[in-house]
Amino acid sequence: MKYLFFKLSVIFLFVLFQSCETKREEPRRPNILFAIADDASWKHFSAYGCDWVKTPAFDRVASEGILFTRAYTPNAKCAPSRSCILTGRNSWQLEEATNHSPLFPAKFKTYAEALGENGYWVGSVAKGWAPGDPGEINGIKRQLTGPKFDEHKTTPPAKAISNNDYAKNFEAFLEARPEGKPFCFWYGSTEPHRAYEFEAGVKYGGKNLDEIDEIPPFWPDVDTIRTDMLDYAFEIEYFDSHLQMMLEKLEEIGELENTLVIVTADNGMPFPRIKGQVYEYSNHLPLAIMWPEGIKNPGRVVDDFVNFIDFTPTYLDVAGLTAEEIGMQKITGTSLTEIFNSEKEGLVILERDFVLVGKERHDVGRPDDQGYPVRGILTDDYLYIRNFKPDRWPKGNPETGYLNCDGSPTKTFILDSRRKKGIMEYWQLNFGKRVAEELYNIVEDPFCMNNLAENEGLTELKTKMAEMMKQKLTEQGDPRILGNGDIFDNYPYTGAVQNYYNRFMGGEKIPAGWVSKTDYDSDLMEE
Repeated sequence: MKYLFFKLSVIFLFVLFQSCETKREEPRRPNILFAIADDASWKHFSAYGCDWVKTPAFDRVASEGILFTRAYTPNAKCAPSRSCILTGRNSWQLEEATNHSPLFPAKFKTYAEALGENGYWVGSVAKGWAPGDPGEINGIKRQLTGPKFDEHKTTPPAKAISNNDYAKNFEAFLEARPEGKPFCFWYGSTEPHRAYEFEAGVKYGGKNLDEIDEIPPFWPDVDTIRTDMLDYAFEIEYFDSHLQMMLEKLEEIGELENTLVIVTADNGMPFPRIKGQVYEYSNHLPLAIMWPEGIKNPGRVVDDFVNFIDFTPTYLDVAGLTAEEIGMQKITGTSLTEIFNSEKEGLVILERDFVLVGKERHDVGRPDDQGYPVRGILTDDYLYIRNFKPDRWPKGNPETGYLNCDGSPTKTFILDSRRKKGIMEYWQLNFGKRVAEELYNIVEDPFCMNNLAENEGLTELKTKMAEMMKQKLTEQGDPRILGNGDIFDNYPYTGAVQNYYNRFMGGEKIPAGWVSKTDYDSDLMEE
């Protein structure tokens, strides 16, 4: 009898335990909405105090989540910046994908591919990873940011703005989602990438030239440039308007609470001395993140250094996955979930006290498709830059139109100032050759106008930053630091203008659509 009572007790406890186990629910994996503007600098979103650009959707994400003040891309150009986002690795760790318009190496699986293989409904709209060739795996073209949802079109408010109805296509993506699956969506606006309709900001956006409170000192303060900046602002606002519709849709269907929303841009504004360079306004980018169910003490402003390589480990973390188990290459970035789980403002994680930046070959326009290799490191107050080939033209050769600088009214005005008026100051700042080392106090000099590299009082600091940069890059296996940097010049360029310089100088008429006919400075051609 005692034995029977004991046996029944064991069975009862087992059933009770099993019952408790079945009731214990696994935490819901969040949805992920990643919104990336194409070419926008960090200060030009109204959450940062900019009055001449209105971004209510970005501001909402910031106020209901976290506004980051020091977010950086490792490489300020479309394709390499997006490569870093997708892999969690710095651009110099990505072989061909270090460059602009490359072949994306098959060995690097993206977070979108990985999440799609592990239970997520994955998709994208408009510009994903580009420009370049994503390659194939087993004969199938890769979709690095997920399958495209681009069917729905709209009438844009100005010429050169995309007719892709981003918000409607996001709805189509949601409607196609299998029941019960979390989603991961890439909203890749093509705004504010050039070209712009000149005066669109004034004509359609109701903007005024006097609204702009700050003109970078490396440009002249003239109406042409102010107008160009307002056209840029108008396109940022268009990007933001579709983000707002996406947030409203998620709220309508009850999915916003458990959606991790990340809003940023791939590189700085498409103007001279910014996009494609390694200065403060090149790599320093807007970043707001919200996740109502997953971020404590929303409304915080966080000053930690955050790197684009931190996005992928964050996604994997919240999805309960690791890079190793899903077949991704080792990740260099660090998950942001520790910041999400904290209630602190300002500096949250003291170890986040630096970021590395750099570039190799962006757009072609030098002999033999050479790049302009740079590495840099940012700390609290300073930016140190090492230009490895200072004999080369940083924006591309003058005789081929400075191809690493988009054609624009601003670019044309500066070039004409040199040609027609003999004003060299602005041309030198934006297009001239540079010295091997640069050092800037980015707190006192955010536009990086005063190179302190030769300041004797800062020799110790410069040496310390250079050594720290070298150490970190060595640990990451950077070929440029390890003595094999020329490999980046030898990777194939997949754009339509391969070997552009040699062909152009040989007399072949090759159009380069992102430069203006007046951009070519043949009188500066070196012997």
